[in-house]
Amino acid sequence: MTEEGLDAYHDRVCAEVALPPDQTAVMGTAANMNYVAVVREVDEDLTVTAAVTAGVEGNATAAGEPATWRENEAGMQKVPAYAGTINTMLLISRPLTPAALARVVVTMTEGKSAALHRLAVPSKRYIDLATGTGTDQYCIAAPSSGARPLTSASPHMKLGELVGLATRNATMEALRWQNGLEASYTRGVFHALGRYGVKEATLFEDIAPLLGESDLELLKKNAKAAFYEPLVGSAAHALATVCDRVRYGTIPEAVAADATVQQAASLAANLAAQVHRWAEFRSTLRPYANGDVKALVLRALALGWSEKWRSQ
Repeated sequence: MTEEGLDAYHDRVCAEVALPPDQTAVMGTAANMNYVAVVREVDEDLTVTAAVTAGVEGNATAAGEPATWRENEAGMQKVPAYAGTINTMLLISRPLTPAALARVVVTMTEGKSAALHRLAVPSKRYIDLATGTGTDQYCIAAPSSGARPLTSASPHMKLGELVGLATRNATMEALRWQNGLEASYTRGVFHALGRYGVKEATLFEDIAPLLGESDLELLKKNAKAAFYEPLVGSAAHALATVCDRVRYGTIPEAVAADATVQQAASLAANLAAQVHRWAEFRSTLRPYANGDVKALVLRALALGWSEKWRSQ
């Protein structure tokens, strides 16, 4: 592929499977084909089948974030190494008008992005949640003749519903196999707040100055139970959402500190299993609500964990 170019690679793949290259589309991915997810949705005589392979651990992106390469007359410049692709193949049982076919692409893309948002997949380069990867591809096939062509794939129409549903569910299933991403796994503190710098790989080093030696050792031995506890995870996701809303301008800067520290207090109270002390924890954490989300989270985790074992 790299030595002979994409056209030569396309022709070679077609030759290997004995298909005419001028009538064949080829998609490429490093995802394991054994993890392909196939979802079939039916409404009366209409069937939509989505076959998806997906990986998002290397180059998940959010639409509109700064790019890392450009294409001009000289070719590609500053092409980054990448890993991760969502490939979607849609098979539709009824003929489609050109307009409907174009709308299928939009609805399919929305279904893919909905899957990523349900799993709270972060962009790998910036702070937003991902909407796709930088190398996503798709193929759509529908009969060229037969029944009356369908004219719309809007989500208001059954065709749009089936396209969105099949794509969303197949993408989630493919990510479950390829990356181990499923709803229960995404509940943890690191999945919720990793894009704000709270990383599993550095957590104990980061939090060590805030905990006594015995508390730190106990946390290391019980990390999974602490950081994946459902109420702790819910507070972490709530805090991430509030921080997003502050960045987007939904929440005024004038109340940003109060809004974030309230969620941080919930994080501490849930970790301590002492929700009746929420107001106390909020007051303790208020001086650290200065815009540094990671520092606030570390303080909240340290506070909740240390108070969990302290007699009242």
